[in-house]
Amino acid sequence: MIDFDQLKSGKKAAMARALAQVEQAPDARETLDLLNRAYQEPEAHVIGITGPPGVGKSTLTNALIAQWRSMGRTVGVIAVDPSSRRTGGALLGDRTRFTTDPEDQGIFVRSMAARDRLGGLAGLTVSGMVLMRAVYDVVLIETVGVGQSETDIVGVADTVLFCVQPGSGDSLQFIKAGIVEIPHIVAITKADMGAPARRAMADMKGALNLAGRMGAEPWDIPVLLLSSTQKKGIDILVEAFDNHFSFLKENGFLNPARHTQAKQWLVEAVREKFGRVGMERVLEDLAISPAESPFERLFAISERFQKLYKT
Repeated sequence: MIDFDQLKSGKKAAMARALAQVEQAPDARETLDLLNRAYQEPEAHVIGITGPPGVGKSTLTNALIAQWRSMGRTVGVIAVDPSSRRTGGALLGDRTRFTTDPEDQGIFVRSMAARDRLGGLAGLTVSGMVLMRAVYDVVLIETVGVGQSETDIVGVADTVLFCVQPGSGDSLQFIKAGIVEIPHIVAITKADMGAPARRAMADMKGALNLAGRMGAEPWDIPVLLLSSTQKKGIDILVEAFDNHFSFLKENGFLNPARHTQAKQWLVEAVREKFGRVGMERVLEDLAISPAESPFERLFAISERFQKLYKT
């Protein structure tokens, strides 16, 4: 079993062992202690990248990793791949697109299979994010890319980037998808396409305006043109990430948002583990304070259920 001090060493092997421990022994006391410490000592800015398949999320992730490492920032990446409904397996091919140095201890990439989960994330995503958040400067989560249903990223990331591909539809299509409710930043990928990219940018701004998200919120959502292959706009995107993170901290939004995420995760974890009827029996136990760890509360609820079943 690995402890928190070993995890904080920042070594790849330590992170790999910690993730394996959470996956293989999720109910062990040592695993709980590790997750609790990591939850209480967040360091990283957690960024989620979402968007439809083929939009260039993995290519953009690769460009962002290179940009952050050139700035001396450490990066943890969670790349969620779709799973086969027939076999349950996944190719886990996202990391093959990343041109990272295997010897670089400042970058850690973990691929995860979504399996039977909808919403664009894997079951281990939250635990993995909490572990990486305590170690690295930036944690990047790349979702499956299933289109209109991958909204779970809002419950994990501090900043959500939505990627739009030129020629992917007009503003009404974005409204219909409900995707405009998600992002804090929008990137039009493959900007080297020229006119289609500029048209997509106008459509996205129109969609955000129709949804009441332009000028009506404290944060003004930037819509950026990017070309990952030509390395254009990556520095501006990183600056937008930093601006949003500063905005959250300076206005007192960061900790309340993370507490809301923790509450949502606890509810979903209890529902997944004990079902709807079981959750109704412990409703009063689901309320947690900002200082509490949702992992500790889930452990307590699990012990309560074990006692109920024994009696």
